[in-house]
Amino acid sequence: MEIWKSIIVGIVQGFAEFLPISSSGHIVLTQFLLGIREEGTTVFEIILHVGTLLSVLLYFWRKLWNMTRSLWTPELKDERSWILFLGLATLPAVGVALTPVGDSFKKAYDNPVLVSALLIVTGALLLAPKVIKPKAKELGWKTALFMGFGQAFAILPGISRSGSTITAGLLSGVTPKKAADFAFLMSIPAILGAVVMDRDAFSELSSDQALTYLIGALAAFISGLAAIFLVMGAVKRGKLQYFAYYCFAAGIAGIIYFQFFFNHSA
Repeated sequence: MEIWKSIIVGIVQGFAEFLPISSSGHIVLTQFLLGIREEGTTVFEIILHVGTLLSVLLYFWRKLWNMTRSLWTPELKDERSWILFLGLATLPAVGVALTPVGDSFKKAYDNPVLVSALLIVTGALLLAPKVIKPKAKELGWKTALFMGFGQAFAILPGISRSGSTITAGLLSGVTPKKAADFAFLMSIPAILGAVVMDRDAFSELSSDQALTYLIGALAAFISGLAAIFLVMGAVKRGKLQYFAYYCFAAGIAGIIYFQFFFNHSA
């Protein structure tokens, strides 16, 4: 893989991981467009995810440090409860990933038309909080679990993890800022879990690929950090639905292109 392709995919990964537009969907479609879908893409995707993981760790370092301190500081009761909520919210995705349902979800990665259609579904999810107005609630085990099911649904490529989890939080009545914070923190165990599950793919990594992939990861880290700032700003201003219009446009364009113009045998 050429370095410029690695950088492009890294930038797409970083922005799409945290913008509510589906990183998996955009990575799959970008790989098809660049003709690199079969070039050791599993290990490349893992390394890109490490880049985005570092960006969320940097952005939320203070919150994460307080959560760690809460283990030996009785006064930090709220931070300690978030640790439990994150564990609970991770369970649905783990359940899907370890069952045949996860295998059937992964088959969608080879169908760019289906991935494009799922981007439209993501757009619809992002508009849902504008239609449904729940009663305000504090983040608790029920809301955390509901956000966890949103994350499990996002195993499908084209369904945004951040979009589905933030939407689930908003539909549960959690405040926008807290829903976004928790959704981004949920990405940490999710990304770590994906890296651990696919760790055997590192045996495919050759020394001449390593530098190219690491440059892509750096691009993912920088763009991922920028994306977090963008989403947090949009959530605070109540403008998350703007990303829905992009998902509709990208999904429709993808269906048309991959259905009628893309050469699948190339």
